[in-house]
Amino acid sequence: MKNTNFLFLILFVLFFSGVEKSSKTSSNKDIQGAWTSSFTDEDGEIITVTTIVMDGYLAETFYNVKTNEFIKTFGGSWTVNKNMFTLTTEFSSSDSTEVGTSRDVIFELKGDTITFENDEKIWTRIDHGESGDLAGAWLFSGRVVDGKTNRRKNGPRKTMKILSKTRFQWIAYNTETGKFSGTGGGTYTAKNGKYTEEIAFFSRDNSRVGASLSFNYEIKENEWHHSGKSSKGKPIYEIWSPRILPDKNTD
Repeated sequence: MKNTNFLFLILFVLFFSGVEKSSKTSSNKDIQGAWTSSFTDEDGEIITVTTIVMDGYLAETFYNVKTNEFIKTFGGSWTVNKNMFTLTTEFSSSDSTEVGTSRDVIFELKGDTITFENDEKIWTRIDHGESGDLAGAWLFSGRVVDGKTNRRKNGPRKTMKILSKTRFQWIAYNTETGKFSGTGGGTYTAKNGKYTEEIAFFSRDNSRVGASLSFNYEIKENEWHHSGKSSKGKPIYEIWSPRILPDKNTD
């Protein structure tokens, strides 16, 4: 009888452990990082899609690796509730009327892949957005010129830079008018005060795709100080401040 009771106890624990595991819902941390997918367009061209999801913000971009053509980008703030992903659009290069609107979509996360309802694409994880000096969402907040710091006032005109562990993207836009001004992104490394970008897409000039740009970086009082020379060879010294949602979900 004791052996029978012991066996029943084991089966009971295993069964309910399995139920708990299968019913577990996704949290914000589960989907943070960088993701990629692709599809074939009407012309038979393979379009790459890359999404960076960090600190309550995201940026998603469509581009053609073969031709270096930038197609479109959109993004904004996001939340997750169980298996429902909600995006509030802050910028869209293809449809400014989407700015300020929100939409919900059901998703399923399995290991390092994500699928969304009514979407055939399968998203594969690039990285988990592990913490580092620069991983997260940042807003351009000022620059240093001739030793003088000039701060940008808070307003609808924004330049956001969002980084996972390995991917970066910057976006310039206006949340009041919906105007999109430009974007660029790709892969990056940040180590020992040296920040290097490898450009994979650039909305303003696709001839810049493939270029490598290196800068110095330093975190001072929780801000990112970024200095060196721009893609045009001009000296720059920028200051970026961390971006945090007022009602950020910290689960």
